[in-house]
Amino acid sequence: MSRLTSWLASPPPDAAVELGADAVSAAAVGTRGSETVVEAFAYEPLPGGALTPTLSGQNITNTAAVVTALQTVVSRLGTRPRRIALVVPDVAARVSLIKFDQVPSARDDLDQLVRFHMKKSAPFPVEEASITYAPGALTNDGGREFVVAMARRDAVREYEGVCEQAGLHAGIVDISSFSLVNCFLAAGRVPTGDWLVVHMRSDYTSIIIMRGGDVIFFRNKPEGDGDPFADLVHQTTMYYQDRLSGQGFSRVLVGGTGRTGTDVEIARRGLEEHLGTPVEPIDPTRLALLPERLGAAPENMGRVAPLVGMLLRTRHDVEAA
Repeated sequence: MSRLTSWLASPPPDAAVELGADAVSAAAVGTRGSETVVEAFAYEPLPGGALTPTLSGQNITNTAAVVTALQTVVSRLGTRPRRIALVVPDVAARVSLIKFDQVPSARDDLDQLVRFHMKKSAPFPVEEASITYAPGALTNDGGREFVVAMARRDAVREYEGVCEQAGLHAGIVDISSFSLVNCFLAAGRVPTGDWLVVHMRSDYTSIIIMRGGDVIFFRNKPEGDGDPFADLVHQTTMYYQDRLSGQGFSRVLVGGTGRTGTDVEIARRGLEEHLGTPVEPIDPTRLALLPERLGAAPENMGRVAPLVGMLLRTRHDVEAA
């Protein structure tokens, strides 16, 4: 089973933490028989402007506020984690799909080829980039796509640095939407056919099209950047039909937090109207049990899901090793 990319890898983490523009969230999972259980979850709002994710500039502008929020959240987990998996905003990275007609057999050659292709689109010197990739879909002509994520090395270090100041070691780093999709990939509950995932955060919306377990489309739109959501969905579906030989989605899922408490529900209804098919809210309770005390508020579900996906993914990696 293929899983999406990450920048750093180490032994399985004790908890997952997401550093977002509006809040810091954390969760720890365990098992109850054969079931995965979210044992603890907490989040703490951030003051406006403390964390402003971007691909090309400074991401953390109020280090003290982020560190304090991180320490507060971790203290609410009950036990202090030694290692964490770190989830960062999608807009801190650039995700690309690169097709190779022939894939080099040597890892070093493949690394160089990926960097060469990413150099064309990088808004900063590729020598300053952290780049990671994973095999994607096979193409009809015998080639293969790769899913590539690129971020400035300094930006990744910013996120790692606030964790270190809070006494935490980030052993694995991934973006939020990849962590969300990994809920399904790592849990072995991959929808058949083509499926669409819309992930909304306070500062961006990401749309991912999956074909089985492979990413075939990824687009991220920062809030306030260009087309409204309805146009973004229309452009995506047109591209899917015209360029990706799309025959329709077996499932359509929407989740996250949005900017307000109603954004995700409004988006869900809009997707149903546009696509003419039922649209499901992303529900992490289908993949992991949540204690009643955590509640089932949509905002909690939107924050828990990427954390569960990250932790399920790291557990699967260890079991497969």
